[in-house]
Amino acid sequence: MNKHFLFALLLLVFGLGLSNVSAQEQQAYKVGLVGFYNLENLFDTIDDPMKNDEEFLPQGANQWNTEKYTTKLHNMAYAISTIGTDISPDGVAVLGLSEMENRTVLEDLVAQPEIKDRNYQVVHYESPDRRGVDVALIYNPKYFKLTNSKSYRTVVPDEPDFITRDQLVVSGLFDGEMMHFIVMHWPSRFGGEKRSMPGRVAAAELCRHIADSILREDQNAKIIMMGDFNDYPDNKSVTKYLRASGDMNDLRDGEFFNPMYDLHKKGYGTNYYRDVPAVLDQTVLTPALLPTDYSTYQFKNAKVHNKEFLKQHGGRYNGYPFRTFAGGVWMGGYSDHFPVYVILLKKA
Repeated sequence: MNKHFLFALLLLVFGLGLSNVSAQEQQAYKVGLVGFYNLENLFDTIDDPMKNDEEFLPQGANQWNTEKYTTKLHNMAYAISTIGTDISPDGVAVLGLSEMENRTVLEDLVAQPEIKDRNYQVVHYESPDRRGVDVALIYNPKYFKLTNSKSYRTVVPDEPDFITRDQLVVSGLFDGEMMHFIVMHWPSRFGGEKRSMPGRVAAAELCRHIADSILREDQNAKIIMMGDFNDYPDNKSVTKYLRASGDMNDLRDGEFFNPMYDLHKKGYGTNYYRDVPAVLDQTVLTPALLPTDYSTYQFKNAKVHNKEFLKQHGGRYNGYPFRTFAGGVWMGGYSDHFPVYVILLKKA
């Protein structure tokens, strides 16, 4: 049996609460990790006239140069290399990403020595976002085989000039099981929560439309929707329009499960604003991923990857995510968001 699976089993039995399984019944579980990470402005140093990248140029406000870009790449790669490795030695198998300038920076990222041996493959489409950032997905081909991908445009009917990040749909075989991933970065709260809400409602409706289209083809489709929602798990964009509930045991017909809801209620944060922790980065699952007998990959747990090295220590922002820049000052950190991930289990 694969030594990684045995190692993961020991960690799961003693660390994740599988104590309800008797000694005679304990079996090896395969572990699948799926996550999301907002990279906070991963830009290269080259001027792209089609992108709003002026801040991230050598002569720009951030004096963005090769040294800073290289540091940012190493930091992001190191952070990714640590996600879930206390559960599975191979780390995260599929990772949704947001806030990168182009495919080139993603290829530079996966080539970093911290994660190069995982051979992450890149799925990326250009978005029309005003800031010039996109969403993407990287995957370890050892665990995931790509079959299809597509990008979808978000439209706000009453705002013909509205543009934001596209939504990325990636389908394929996750250790032999068909699985679909929708990667998103919903419109920000710039201009105020109420004023900006229509954009996030439109994004939620688009995600719901995509998921429903997949479910019409396969009512038992396993879909993981993930991203920076720029809303909380209890905001109406998530609960009313995406129809994602935090109660796994009492889902109504047509509802999805949002495992980040419970973390939000417990005061966890993936991002901080005015000293208030906010779970903006979320993962939402279709019912086929909810736990039954673990004969196929099913949900076990959701986590915020908020390791100490990813936090700022001391000062006014103690405990906040350790950022690349703060107030225009180079910090040399990671991101203003913590990564999130879900743990999937399957009997080996």
